[in-house]
Amino acid sequence: MSKFDHHFRMSEAEAAEYAAEKLEMFAGARALECSEIGDGNINYVFRVRDPESGRSAIVKQADASTRSGTRVLGFDRNRIETEILQLEGRYAPGLVPKVYFYDPVMSCVCMEDLSDHVILRYEFIAHKRFPRLVEDITDFMVLTLVPTLDVVVDPAEKKELVKRYTNPNLCAITEQLVYTDPYTNASGRNKVFPPNAEFVEREIYGDADLHFEVAKLKYKFMNDAQALIHGDLHSGSIFARQDSTKVIDPEFAFYGPIGYDLGNVVGNFCFAWANAAMTMGDPAERESYIAWLDGAIAGTIDRFALKFRALLEAKAGDRIARGARYARWFTDTILEDAAGVAGLEMIRRTVGVAKVADMTRIADEAARAKAERLVMLCAKDFILRRDAYLTGGSYARRLHEALETLSR
Repeated sequence: MSKFDHHFRMSEAEAAEYAAEKLEMFAGARALECSEIGDGNINYVFRVRDPESGRSAIVKQADASTRSGTRVLGFDRNRIETEILQLEGRYAPGLVPKVYFYDPVMSCVCMEDLSDHVILRYEFIAHKRFPRLVEDITDFMVLTLVPTLDVVVDPAEKKELVKRYTNPNLCAITEQLVYTDPYTNASGRNKVFPPNAEFVEREIYGDADLHFEVAKLKYKFMNDAQALIHGDLHSGSIFARQDSTKVIDPEFAFYGPIGYDLGNVVGNFCFAWANAAMTMGDPAERESYIAWLDGAIAGTIDRFALKFRALLEAKAGDRIARGARYARWFTDTILEDAAGVAGLEMIRRTVGVAKVADMTRIADEAARAKAERLVMLCAKDFILRRDAYLTGGSYARRLHEALETLSR
């Protein structure tokens, strides 16, 4: 009888033993190396490697609660993540890790090790460029989102999928940390950088118009089951190398507004922009890298829009929803939503509890304070004037305008 016939949280040694028992690639291995590499608060992530063959895999285990023990999540998120990775692998081959095995008893998913890729966020902080990034990430979004629309898939089938991928525990985290806490701090969870305390009090907590628009966006997130979205598509969920891009961690997936995925990508690219503007010392190098980021931000919006419209026109099965006019209207609604979500992501990662290294690793306090103000000023405009951000170039222009204003 296997020791893994009931759920318990594994140690590194137990994860190695588990991988040896469950994964064919490790059959006959004499000794496996294992290290726990998870850096989030939700799951335990083990990299298991056979030093003799060089073969390796990731074992990701869910426990009933967060690692900190502050929130009960249940185990179904692991099943959702596994199934979503498998769906994404069919819709967008090569853009997600391969799934080897799913174990509902131990609540484990075993998958491809992406150690030959790097987490995009940290490469942005190192001011690296990736020539395939825009094409790959827009392909990923369009190819995984369009097939799950109810103007493409049979509406009855879509409704069954909505039920299968209802994800209340993970959605509750988003609703609290993205759409609520950053604007009132009623929970006391926010962590504001002290030099910006008065700025946040005035510009974020004290802006009733901003709160009204955020409330509209929150309602849409909670009620608009457009497509099966990734739900957490930031630069920490993207692995990259010069010739490849991989998207990971779809455990927040559910049927929601498409603009949530697109906006999260763009918002995190804006963090990279602010980091570069405040930390790169050589003027020529800074100008060159920011120009590349301008193109990456603009390209993500514009290439998404072009690809989404084309695929929707080609795939729409609902006769009343066919044609270029409908596809353009639908895409524009997504772009408007995405602007709002980009702003939400930028504010919550600056004001809220879940920070990003793009900001926290800026060592100079004055530079970090300025970077955060730049992010928040742009974020507010993205939220308040969503209909002004239907083209990619509008984001870059706003970032440059905000930087110029703060530099006076």
